[in-house]
This record gives sequence, structure tokens and C-alpha cells, in this order.
Amino acid sequence: MHDQIPTPALNTIPSYIQTIFDYQQQAQNHVSKDIWGYLNGGAMHEISVQNNCQQFQNIQLIPRHLNDLTQGNTHFQLFGMEYPHPIFLAPIGHQALFHPQAEAASALAAELMQSNFVLSTFTNTHMAQLKLENPYKWFQLYWQGCREKSLTLIKQAEQSGYRAIVITVDAPHVGIRDRERKLFFQLPEEMQHPHTPTHLSFPDVSPSESQLFQGLMQIAPKWADIAWVIANTHLPVILKGILHPADAQKALDHGVSGIIVSNHGGRIVDTTIPPLVALQKIRAIVPPDYPVLLDGGIRRGTDIFKAIALGANAVLIGRPYIYGLATAGALGVAHVIRMLKEEFEITMALMGTATIKDINQDYIYQP
Repeated sequence: MHDQIPTPALNTIPSYIQTIFDYQQQAQNHVSKDIWGYLNGGAMHEISVQNNCQQFQNIQLIPRHLNDLTQGNTHFQLFGMEYPHPIFLAPIGHQALFHPQAEAASALAAELMQSNFVLSTFTNTHMAQLKLENPYKWFQLYWQGCREKSLTLIKQAEQSGYRAIVITVDAPHVGIRDRERKLFFQLPEEMQHPHTPTHLSFPDVSPSESQLFQGLMQIAPKWADIAWVIANTHLPVILKGILHPADAQKALDHGVSGIIVSNHGGRIVDTTIPPLVALQKIRAIVPPDYPVLLDGGIRRGTDIFKAIALGANAVLIGRPYIYGLATAGALGVAHVIRMLKEEFEITMALMGTATIKDINQDYIYQP
């Protein structure tokens, strides 16, 4: 399939596309082999990539019947805002790789579907180009090597109507991605990144010092920087990439508003604990009303149900909506969200749960 030239994105959704897996199959036709490797690849042997999805299959559901579901809905509240459903779009950079309309298409689809969109620092679309009045948008920050440059982006996000700052903490260095390297993947030189260079300049180190430890890690964020950001913005600050319960506790202690349990889609460190497992360990130690979101491995409506039953307030999808973007632009992204929302609603009804508050561990069996 990949020896042919990629075909342009579609303007209508073919009737044979019914699932995320169908979109994954279709999307391959619309991007080059190296971009496909970049999108689907992960760190090293890609065990984490597989485990993120596998973990959902290891958990079984126990439905309850004859409950009154006539008042059923998928609404919930987070940071004082009402959301119609718990399916958010994870931050993914360089979206012009997948469709010429890039993040503008994803944001439009998210707004139409009232799905929260998290814009990446590595966006190809300026953050001010997304509609100011759209309340369904957060800004994801990669630390810019110093507080001042990071704060500049945060202030821009405040002025552009973003409702939260998501700081990604698990990727101070890119993961070792064998698949990507073998395909010689490179970002196009002419690709625009309006908010940040794709490579920060490292501090100079002496020949006896490590470029990584004494260089890059010198400008990586630390807990004191997180506390400083919280003190300098009125927006909720959320940390993305937390897997260890002790880090969740530290986030709580530092005044972080919420966390996203994530292993970066298996792209940073291979063989890390799957987010669904980490979620349960973290939920056990944070207050019941503390916002904890799950990112990684969501492919079906049943996966969303399981994540919420095990303690997630909402879930983020990454690769699935990019499959939609590559296939049919904004239309494809909107369709991906709609499919998952419909699957989730049907799952809730068949499980005997009328609202998100009703979903809990009583409906879960872990062999």
C-alpha cells in the first residue's frame, strides 16, 4: 500500500468507515511512508504502544440491568465548565504533516462536536487563529528552556481565550524511536512553527561534560518552575505525563489543578506502565474530586467507559483523530469524535449507567 503516492484527503466519508480501526486503515493511503511511521511509531520495541491498547482488552465489563435510564446523558463538569461528553483531543504537533489545514481543521471539528481541543506548542497554526470565542480549547506548553519564554506563550494563550495550560512533563528529550530513524523521518524544512523552534539551543558544555545531563537537563523544567507558572497565570495548570503516584502527590502539593495520566502514546520511554494501570494507582492516593484525565490507548466507546470506571474524569485521544484528519480533514476528525461518543453512549446504556457519575468499579472485572 505504501509504495504508491499518497492520495489527497477525501471530501466525504465512505460508508465502509465505521470504526477507529477503519480510519487507521484508510489514513495510510493519504500520507507518505515516513510520516506514517512517525505517526504510528513509538519508542524502541514499541511495547508501550501495544500495551496501552492491550490493557483495555484485559479488563471485562459487568453490566447491570433494568435501571431507569430515561434521564441519561454524558455531561460532566471540569474546572467549573460543563462539557457535553468526556472525549478530548490530545496535543499533537506538526499537524500539517497530515492535512494542509492542520490544527485549524482539528480545532473546527472539536468546536462543532463540543470536544475539548488541546493545541500543541509545536502547532503549525498560530494559537490566535483558532476562534477566540470557542471555549473548548486548552494550550499545551513544552517548557521553552527558561521561565520568561515559557510565560510569553502562557500570556498569549490567556489573551487568545484558552481555558487551561497543559504542561507536558514527560518529554524533556525525544524518545529513541527505531521505526522513525530507519525511515529517515525529518520535519520539512519549510514547515512553520509560529510559537517555538523545533530544537532549543542547549547551554554550552565542556568536553568532559554530558550534552544531555549538563546541557539539555540544565534547561528542563523542575517542580519550582511549575510552582512559578501557577503563581503567574490565572488559568488552571495541568501536568501531562504523570505516571507515578508520588508525582501525582507532588502535583497536588504544588497546587497543580489536575493531571493527565499519560506515557506520551508510548513514544518516549518503552515498557513504561500503561496509563490505565497508572490511573488506578494515582486515583487511590488523590482526593476523589481531584481532576485526573487519561491519555493513551482509547480506541472504542467501551475503553472510555473503563477509563471512567477506574477513576478518569475524561479521556484524550491522539492517533485516532489524526487518522480522521489525514483521511478527511475536519470532517474526518468530527466523525471520529462522533463515532466514539455514540459508542460510549450505547455502552453506558447497555451497562445500565444513566450518567457519568454512575460509572464506577462495580461494573469492572479484572481477571
